Amino acid sequence: MRYSFRLAELLGHAPDPRKRPGTIKSIVEYTGLDRHQVAALLKNDFKYVPLKALSRLCDYLVEHGYASADELPGALFAVAPENFWDLLARRRRLELCLGVRRTDTLDPEGALVVANDSLLLGELLNGVSTLGGTAKQQRRASSEHEPKPHPEYLRQSLVWSPGQGSEEEVAGRAREVYDDFAEWGGDKALVCLGSAKSNPVVELMLAGSFGCEPHVSEDDVGSPKKRSCPFYLAYRENDPKHSSCAGGRRLAKGKPAAEPGIYYEEPGGNWASCPWNGRTSDAALVFYIHRESQGRLEMMLGGFSGRATRLLARTLATRAEDFWPPTYDAQGIQVGIFVVHYTYSAPDETHRDILRDDVSASAKIIPLSGKVIERRLAPPA
Repeated sequence: MRYSFRLAELLGHAPDPRKRPGTIKSIVEYTGLDRHQVAALLKNDFKYVPLKALSRLCDYLVEHGYASADELPGALFAVAPENFWDLLARRRRLELCLGVRRTDTLDPEGALVVANDSLLLGELLNGVSTLGGTAKQQRRASSEHEPKPHPEYLRQSLVWSPGQGSEEEVAGRAREVYDDFAEWGGDKALVCLGSAKSNPVVELMLAGSFGCEPHVSEDDVGSPKKRSCPFYLAYRENDPKHSSCAGGRRLAKGKPAAEPGIYYEEPGGNWASCPWNGRTSDAALVFYIHRESQGRLEMMLGGFSGRATRLLARTLATRAEDFWPPTYDAQGIQVGIFVVHYTYSAPDETHRDILRDDVSASAKIIPLSGKVIERRLAPPA
């Protein structure tokens, strides 16, 4: 069992320096610790903490009203996740966000959730509640009396998918949901179902993670290496052509994507692709960033197409362990990015049956390089 240090969570210490003026200075002056030590403690990026320093930190938290004496020092520590489902189940608050579409009428009663997203949502809830079907075995391995981890609060939020309203309306609702999540104190997770093509909150999630502007195309950067995000969705002809920091029609200026699908950077700087062709090849993406010291997890699960979203639901049910451990783990931040390439040995003529949940394909799970992720991450707090 591994523990994480949650000083940043207790303080509400956010990555944005505009939201935490004087935090480090205040702790340094009160405790006498070195500034670099405090910064490391806030990022959960240290090897040990002296008891004297721990005592002073507890005094600081009590005196400034961040915790009561009877909660400390226990409130400073949390059990770190050990697998993919544990990562989600250990969150105190779990919020699931879906993009919805309008019918021909503007009546709110006509807001629709896509069937593929519904299947993915069901598998996600099943995995969190049963730890991927291993809850009973894990309890036996530890203690029959130890409760299995589970969220205390479960929330669902809906946003308009791109193209289902004006750009201002779509982006405004997405920002409202994302800001509400960010401002909630305590351990939390936001899981967006669907890619940026169908869920605009994903755009805000990626922009915050990789230090770029949301809803701004990077199709005209000088070279693919200059893209902010280490993966890219090349749109199909019939996809909405909304501006995105992680999607479009070109990898860079003068470099159109050869075919629709999901592209990703390899360690040597080349960009590989998992193409979509509508018959024998498809792709999906799993992305998460866990700021462990803040108790803050953001995740995106989505297929390039509706069929790939259904396939991803099955992959989560049978191979969730392949999305762990994170591909980057340093400075108190864990990031996992996995592209799933689905292939069929023969053209699939049954995937158009919207009621089927047993679609199958060969799945190759490709983890992105930690070095590729590291050079693109927004500077840590």
